[in-house]
Parts: sequence; structure tokens; C-alpha cells
Amino acid sequence: MPERLRHILEMIRFSHTVFAMPFALLATIMAWAIPAPAGETVQLTWQALLGILLCMVFARSAAMAFNRLVDRRIDAENPRTATRHIPAGLLSVQSVVLFTLVCSIVFVASTLLFWPNWLPLALSVPVLAFLCGYSYTKRFTAFAHYWLGISLMLAPICAWVAIRGEIVLKHPTDILPAAALGLGVLFWVAGFDIIYACQDADFDRDAKLRSVPAKFGVPGALRIAAVSHLLAVLAFATLPLAAPQLGLIYWLGLATVAALLVYEHLLVRPSDLSKVNLAFFHVNTVIGVGVLLFTSIDLLWN
Repeated sequence: MPERLRHILEMIRFSHTVFAMPFALLATIMAWAIPAPAGETVQLTWQALLGILLCMVFARSAAMAFNRLVDRRIDAENPRTATRHIPAGLLSVQSVVLFTLVCSIVFVASTLLFWPNWLPLALSVPVLAFLCGYSYTKRFTAFAHYWLGISLMLAPICAWVAIRGEIVLKHPTDILPAAALGLGVLFWVAGFDIIYACQDADFDRDAKLRSVPAKFGVPGALRIAAVSHLLAVLAFATLPLAAPQLGLIYWLGLATVAALLVYEHLLVRPSDLSKVNLAFFHVNTVIGVGVLLFTSIDLLWN
């Protein structure tokens, strides 16, 4: 069992939870720290915080496992991914199906922790369906990377709704801070996923799979990724408009994020993709955790 658990955690890239989790936690802090419309109160309980953590972990785990199931034959044909757990025979299809079902059930059940806020439960299945739908997008659109971006955009928006659901129903514009944060996440994720997909540009083209690198070539894809990251910085820059409490600390942090994104693009060249993993994981981990820290400090300092 310990070995099988290790294989499962490796399969779903559990360490990559750091891409979405910081933004769900940040939206939770924002939902508590940003004043609600007049007459409304916001409470952040340990029960709700536990619900955020459980929903994030199990929704992502279900979607990742589902992706490995859907792509298992493609992964087996791609030299870069042929050693993944299902093609390599380290995990059976049946065990991954069971894992996916268990994670999906636990995700839906975890939304009950937000009761009497019924919105998380009502939205749980549509959200999970959207997350899993990403696994099919490369079959019909080159812009699958943006579907992935929207999937991670849902992390801060859903966390906000879980904490302030009743307020959002009464005051729809209350969602704006989470939407601004989520929009930044969308373009940030799409940008670095395009960079990562450059490794498979030739394979995707030969296999008739769709991606930005396969459609526009690696040089064009890197330019599109750069534009996406510029849009991410601009989207993050709109957050203080929705959350005027943010000040100097936030702007200094955002400048650091912009510098890190420039560094990420300097690491990768059309003729040299050897540092893609460094750009993909290490730099983006710092960005995700960094946004959580400097935004939270600025909010809680005031």
C-alpha cells in the first residue's frame, strides 16, 4: 500500500497542488478580510477552512487521475510520457478509476462543510465536470491551455463563493475581487502551460493533437505565452481596484512577479527547451506562494 500510494501521488503530481492551492487560500483570506457590503458579516471558521483544503485536494486529484485515464494511450505513444504510471504498468486502469471515483465523491461530500451555504454543493458536480472536461480539449482546440487556465481560475472564485455565498447572491458585484484574482490566474496558468507544451510540439502535430505549439510552432507559442503572462500581470494589477485595502506591499510583490515571469521566458528559447521544467515548476511555485504571501500580508497589515 505505501508503494501504491506513492505511485498515485506521483501520478497526480501532488506537488503541483502549489499552483492552485495558494490562490484558493488567498481568496479565502480576502473573503474574510475585505469588508462585505453594508449590513453583511463574514465569518471564517475552521470548518470552512478545512472544507477549502479538502475540496481543493480532492477536486484536483480527481481531475488529474481522470486526465491520466483519458490520455493513457497517447501517453504510451509519446516517448516523453511513456514512463507514466498507467502506460508503464505501475498502476492498473481499475485502480486509477477507483481512485478517481473516491476523490470525486469525497470532493462533493466536502462541500457539505460549508452548509447552510448550499452553493458549493449545488455547483460541485458542474465544477468537477468542467475540470475533467479539460482532458478532452486537445482533441478539438489548440487553446486547451486556456481551458486549463479557467479550471485553475475557479479555485479562487469557488473559495470566495464558499465563504461569501449568500452575500454574492444578494450582491453579485461582491465577486469582483475573486474574479480579478482568478483572471490573473487564468492567463498565468495558460502561459506557463503553453511553455510546457512546447516539449511535445512535434509529437502533438504528428498525432493530430491540438496545442498552441503544434499550431503556431515553438517560436510563435513562446510569443503567445509571453502575451498571456503580460495579460496576467495586468489582470493582477486590477485587483486593488476591487480591493482598495491593497497598497505598497502588493505593488512591490506584483513587480517581483513580473520580474519572475520575465526570467521564466529568458530560461526558454525555441532552440533550447532544456530548462522548461525549471521554468515550469520552480519559478511558478515561487510566484504562486509569493502572491499568497505578499497579498495576505498587505491585507492583514491594514
